[in-house]
Amino acid sequence: MQVTETLNEGLKRGYKIVVAASELEDKVNEKLAEAAPEIEMKGFRKGKVPMALLKKQFGQRLLGEAMQESVDGAMAKHFEDSGDRPAMQPQVEMTNQDWKEGDDIEVDMSYEALPEIPEVDFSAIKLEKMVVEADEAAVTEALENLAKNAQNFEPRKKGSKAKDGDQVVIDFLGKVDDVAFEGGAADDFPLTLGSGQFIPGFEEQLVGVKEGEEKAVEVTFPEEYGNADLAGKAAVFDVTVKEVKEPKDAEIDDELAKKFGAEDLEALKGQITERISAEFEGAARSVMKRALLDELDKAVSFDLPPSLVTAEADQIAHQLWHAENPDVEGHDHDKIEPTDEHKTLAERRVRLGLLLAEIGSKNEVEVSDAEMTQAVMAQARQYPGQERQFFEFIQQNPQMRQQIQAPIFEDKVVDFVFDKAEVTDKPASKDDLEKAVEALDDA
Repeated sequence: MQVTETLNEGLKRGYKIVVAASELEDKVNEKLAEAAPEIEMKGFRKGKVPMALLKKQFGQRLLGEAMQESVDGAMAKHFEDSGDRPAMQPQVEMTNQDWKEGDDIEVDMSYEALPEIPEVDFSAIKLEKMVVEADEAAVTEALENLAKNAQNFEPRKKGSKAKDGDQVVIDFLGKVDDVAFEGGAADDFPLTLGSGQFIPGFEEQLVGVKEGEEKAVEVTFPEEYGNADLAGKAAVFDVTVKEVKEPKDAEIDDELAKKFGAEDLEALKGQITERISAEFEGAARSVMKRALLDELDKAVSFDLPPSLVTAEADQIAHQLWHAENPDVEGHDHDKIEPTDEHKTLAERRVRLGLLLAEIGSKNEVEVSDAEMTQAVMAQARQYPGQERQFFEFIQQNPQMRQQIQAPIFEDKVVDFVFDKAEVTDKPASKDDLEKAVEALDDA
């Protein structure tokens, strides 16, 4: 077997691999000799079939296996000897297309090698961590929001007009072309005006009604309405208003606390304080992570595999296009050409991805089975009733497992660098933190 370098430009590599015909023949004979003791043929005892006959019967199939194994072996030995790590799957092409048994095999292999990643002095990295206290004002704001979510409705003064946000208790009967339709009627139905619970135009026409009033509400069902028999059709709902109620926030007391699973108000405050503190901590970590990535991006410089940058730029352009065109669900549209901005972002992502992977590898950062299981289970909860099927799907799909594992690995590497860097606590207000988080989206 002979491996000859044909290309060495930047990170691009090319090699010609020649597997001698004699080597292939030896490999085939070795496979035949290994299988011979278990082979039976008519007219011969088990293990006594002549080698020539075995070769005639099985030689072609084993020759294909030997060719593949020889090329794979040559590639594996090359990467072991050279230390190269291909950025993507190497391209392999057999060049002597007129090959026949007895000829050498000639194969061209090309790939882009991953670059050498420079060392980073983590101790030279200086970061600030925003520290925000879950003060009384934040806890009070959260309690007020809970009270609003737990609001009740109380009857308005008789004769009062319904306002947006009020609840009206109604009887209604819907008709299309003066014919009542299935599912278009109800009695004593509590409807909060402005909730968007009914089709567009329905609730708006009830703003200003009074208790005891009867009203014909004229609407048109949306073209994309779920019931094809009603989609796009005009309808009239005969509505009788039985009550008009105004919203009243719940009292902030022990009863409210019990509604949310706490023993009393003090216990609920404690839970809210812990939750807010965790939210502030998570937000502050996101801000500090961005600062760290910026520092790492400035600290290192190395050649990037063009194939990785192109693939990443294509993905960024594709994702952003779908974000701007949410109505397009499929991916059968024309190719989205990346802009220079996409390419610049792709270069940053590839550079940081390779750097973090190298840091994690050199420092033996790993994602444990328990961490993976926890992450998969968290995603499985998004599919109620199908958790087991989702879990099994992930177990059988290496690509999906990699997609789940990658962000966990990245965060563990980031935490590793945090521990090595010089981190200073910086007291900050909630507004300061919110502005810093908003700046992440703008960057």
